[in-house]
Amino acid sequence: MYRFRRDGVSVMAVMDSRRPKKNGLYPVKIEVVFRRRQKYYPTGKDVSRDEWESMGSSRRPSEKEMSIEKSFSAVRNQVNVLIDRGEFCFPQLDIRLGYVFATVNQALSERMRLAREDGRINTFYRYRNALHAVERFAGNSISFDVVTAAWLSRCESFWKKEGKSPTTINIYMRALRCIMRDAESRGVIKSGHLPFDRGGYRIPSPQPRKMDLSRADILAIRGWKGDARCEYWRDMWVFSYLCNGINFRDMLFLRRGCIVDGEITFVRSKTASSLKRPKVIRAPLLEEMVDIIERHGNGIRGPKEGMLFKHATGREKPQEVINIVRNAISSCNSAMKVIAHDIGAEHISTYSARHSFATILMKSGVDLPFISESLGHSDLRTTEAYLGCYDKDDRVRNSRMLL
Repeated sequence: MYRFRRDGVSVMAVMDSRRPKKNGLYPVKIEVVFRRRQKYYPTGKDVSRDEWESMGSSRRPSEKEMSIEKSFSAVRNQVNVLIDRGEFCFPQLDIRLGYVFATVNQALSERMRLAREDGRINTFYRYRNALHAVERFAGNSISFDVVTAAWLSRCESFWKKEGKSPTTINIYMRALRCIMRDAESRGVIKSGHLPFDRGGYRIPSPQPRKMDLSRADILAIRGWKGDARCEYWRDMWVFSYLCNGINFRDMLFLRRGCIVDGEITFVRSKTASSLKRPKVIRAPLLEEMVDIIERHGNGIRGPKEGMLFKHATGREKPQEVINIVRNAISSCNSAMKVIAHDIGAEHISTYSARHSFATILMKSGVDLPFISESLGHSDLRTTEAYLGCYDKDDRVRNSRMLL
């Protein structure tokens, strides 16, 4: 039953009878043998010994038999493709079947690799930091089946003892939840057994942090004078703010061809590869933005493939992209720290530009859908998370309206 052999490669469905599960059943797997090496791929189905022995004997196969046959056919078909190409090997088969990882560590590493290749800087570091954190807790070979609600609670306690904030723990746990959901969709984890499901582990909420600035702060930043280095990064920060809060990854790699009919058009690198139809963001090219490009960049006139700014050529490899963006963000944050001190602001970073863009528009009466579209969000709830809390001046002004 369910056997296939071609060019030295064997594929068959087998019942793993080495050890029964808690329910007394045995998992069914698809075994592939090549050059005396065996590898097993899960089907997500469990059977009893009697069920296994009776399979194939009925004219009307059960739903479980049909599911096992579907898994067998999927593996067999990919084996045939690789043999036809003369490329059969287990790493290639793993990739084609989606089983490119066997441990939580490998899954996080794979996410890092994909983020690096796509140039998604923040995503790369988010998964990297999560990987380092989880390995400090549980080592460098964490199987998926040990990640239970209780395991996650112990992990959270471990990170708290390290001094990690709820926001940091929230970021780590969301990275774990993402790879666990992916593992479930690929059949690595049995469907409906995620530890994050209802009644399971609850990820702690992040600490609220004021990221946005007031209009007075923005004007103070714009008029700040100091050394040339800080003024340069001040202008780059202002450009980010005016360009719909564009992040530095997207800003530093803008080309002249992005300027269309007096607007800068771009797709966020963060969502370019994750959405079927990434949103095109349009930001009016204001005179202040043109001035910054002319003074600090390559100018708006010239070949359309040319870069607007001088940080990149557009031919960089993924790791070079990461290095360019991280260095720019670090330099800008350092300069904005000096400026924040001088103007009496609590905290200014590259991320403040995006939050300030959204909040100032909101306080100016601009409707939420417009702000959401300008930020490139696909969900209004995501936009709401960007909007800062009202400050004391807002509360006093609104209170006066009561009488």
